[in-house]
Amino acid sequence: MALSYKARRRWALVILLIGLPLYIVLAVNLVDLFERPPVWLEFLIYVALGVVWILPFRFIFLGVGQADPDADDDDTPR
Repeated sequence: MALSYKARRRWALVILLIGLPLYIVLAVNLVDLFERPPVWLEFLIYVALGVVWILPFRFIFLGVGQADPDADDDDTPR
C-alpha cells in the first residue's frame, strides 16, 4: 500500500523532528562506547552513520519537496 503525498509529508516531518535527534543521540553514544578513536576514523563513522539512517526512509522522502501531484491546478497559490 503506497502512502499518499500528505501522509509522506507528515511522516517525513515526524522522522526529521523526532527520529533524527534520537538517532543522533544513539550515534554519539555508540561512538562513545569505544575508546577515543583517531579523528579520521571517528569522522568516517559519523559519515557512515549519517548516510545509513536515511536508507530505510528513502521512499518517504522522495518527492516531498515537489508540488502535490494529486492537487488540482486551480488550487495552487499564486
